[in-house]
Amino acid sequence: MNEIKSSPDQSPASPEEMNSALFANMVVQQTNMALMFLGQVPHPESGERVLDLEAAKMFIDALEMFEAKTKGNLDKREETLLKRNLTALRMAFVEASSQKGQPAAKQEPASSSPSETPGGAPGEGVAASSSPTSEAESRKKFSKKY
Repeated sequence: MNEIKSSPDQSPASPEEMNSALFANMVVQQTNMALMFLGQVPHPESGERVLDLEAAKMFIDALEMFEAKTKGNLDKREETLLKRNLTALRMAFVEASSQKGQPAAKQEPASSSPSETPGGAPGEGVAASSSPTSEAESRKKFSKKY
């Protein structure tokens, strides 16, 4: 049942390759769920954007736990995937937290999700879209509040 069938010209995947693929799939799933609860990705059934910071926090915390528990055991690609997704989710969480206090008319949907731009820096443009604040207040936004 867990056996992967390969074409005659491909060799079967090694257990390490399978585990790496499963880990990447798990990270992407957790990231997508957090993005959905942050209102960055529409709900798959209703098509509506959902803002549930507590649910998003749960998925971000789970990824942070994976990062702590797997420290030193990941290859470079897995580590990079996890770090980039966590950085993008933290930035999206801060943005969603700040928008939650604003009236709904001022909220704008995100133009793209952080996971869609793997080559760019996660969270680019987040600071530019917020209102101008002092540097001290800006630093407060990036403290871990969730």
